Order: sequence, then structure tokens, then C-alpha cells
Amino acid sequence: MSRTVSYWSSSPTLPKRAGVGLKSCHFAEIVEATPDIGFFEIHAENYLVDGGPFHHYLTRIREHYSLSVHGVALSIGADAPLDLAHLNALKQLLDRYQPQSFSEHLAWSTHGDIFLNDLLPLPYTAATLQRVCDHIDQVQTHLKRRMLLENPATYIEFAESAIDEASFITEVIRRTGCSLLLDVNNIHVSCANHGRDPRAYLRALPLAQVGEIHLAGFSEKTDSLGAPLLIDNHGSPVSDAVWDLYAYTLEITGPIPTLIERDSDVPALDVLVQEATIADRQLQSLLVATT
Repeated sequence: MSRTVSYWSSSPTLPKRAGVGLKSCHFAEIVEATPDIGFFEIHAENYLVDGGPFHHYLTRIREHYSLSVHGVALSIGADAPLDLAHLNALKQLLDRYQPQSFSEHLAWSTHGDIFLNDLLPLPYTAATLQRVCDHIDQVQTHLKRRMLLENPATYIEFAESAIDEASFITEVIRRTGCSLLLDVNNIHVSCANHGRDPRAYLRALPLAQVGEIHLAGFSEKTDSLGAPLLIDNHGSPVSDAVWDLYAYTLEITGPIPTLIERDSDVPALDVLVQEATIADRQLQSLLVATT
């Protein structure tokens, strides 16, 4: 049974446009030029302080743009209690800026008091399912808002997994009432690495619950056996294969707020805006077709 709480349903939503990740190297230019962007997304952990230049610029930018907050360190899947100090800091940030969206990852990144600075995969078992659902319930209750859960990019799988990933995510969303952050690049990367059909995986997800889409680039490596290995590094333009999968996704979902992620080798702002425009055109054509 879904545990959706009534005040979640009244939360504002992102515009059905394309956005980009907010990077400090672009702060001044954004304030001065106010580019035509649907929204900006920040990594929460860069703003978990009381003041400083990041907050100075974000306050000014928030006056003109919708905002998505993306967490990377809650460690939703960890076999340990959530960090309450971190959760409190997140609530303070969200209360301060009132973003239209808050999301986190289906992953773990902590062991005891050690933070591993990576998004690590989970075994998909009944025990893991219960733990993830309990943690999401705690997060949503504490923050008083629905969160979005992002599907992971993975490079290994656990032999003990008894549930396929799409079914696992579907059940988490059914039990907790959270929404899905659909990372299309992650689908392409994971399915290429594990020899699966990305369109079949996509169709198995609860697409009616998608609140935001992520698009990004990847790098191509080889594993220890010399087989191809894709790495979700957010360090290059969106590939043609991911654009194709995105178009297929929108055929099913209709227009969904879409983020262009770039976290390494960050280009000039106008380059990111041009890439966002590619997604924006697809979204606007769908909006026109449905009106």
C-alpha cells in the first residue's frame, strides 16, 4: 500500500522544459545574462553551509528560475541508519529555497563512519527492499515532501539478487509513494554493461511516476577481460544512443522536465544551453501536440 501523505501532492513541480546543472563557474554569467533555461539543478551537498558565495548566487538565481535539488550522500541503501545530522541539514536547505524537486540515488556510499564518495550498487533482495523503503519513508516524513529516486548506473551485479532491478524500483515506489527520477543515460550504460535491452528495461519501470529525467554523457573503457565497459562520468555531451532512447521515452511518458548533467570537463554555459535546447525542442513539440 502506498504511504503517500496528502501534503506531498500539493508540492510545486518543475516546468516541462530542459534544465542544466548549476556550476559555480557559471554563477556570474547566469546572474548577468539570465539565459533561457527551464530550471537549474544543484547538488545538495555543495550547499550544506550557512553562507558564502554559493548561497549568495543561488539566492539571486532562485529569484528567476525553478530549482531541483539532487542529493548524492544520503546513502539510501546502506545497511545502517540514516545520518540524522545530514538529514537535518538537507531539510534546512530545502526549507530555505523551496525547490520544485528533491531527488536521491538508489545506492549506498557509507560504511560505519566512512564516506566512500561513490554511488555503490545494491543486492536486490527482500531485506534490501525493506531497508530502502524504510529509509525513504524516513526521508519523506522528515523532509515533509515526496522525493524522487534515481535508477542507478551499474557495472557489477550480485549473485544473491532475487529481484530484477526494474521490479525492485517499481515495488519501492509502490510501497513508499516516492516518484522516479528516470536517468536515461544510466539505463543505456547499465544495459550495455549487462547485455540487456534498454527499451525493455525502460518499459518495465513505473513510467507514470516519473517526475524528472536526467541525460548525460559516458566514457568507454574495457574491463579486466577486455570487454567493453561504459562509465557514467557526466563528462561529455549526450550520445546519439541516449538521445534516441530519450525520444523513445517521451513517446511513452509525454513531456517530462529534463536535466542535462555535466559534472566533469564542464563546458561554457552557452554549450550547455545549446544541448538543453535539443531536449527543449522535443518537449515543446510534445506539448504543442497535446494541446
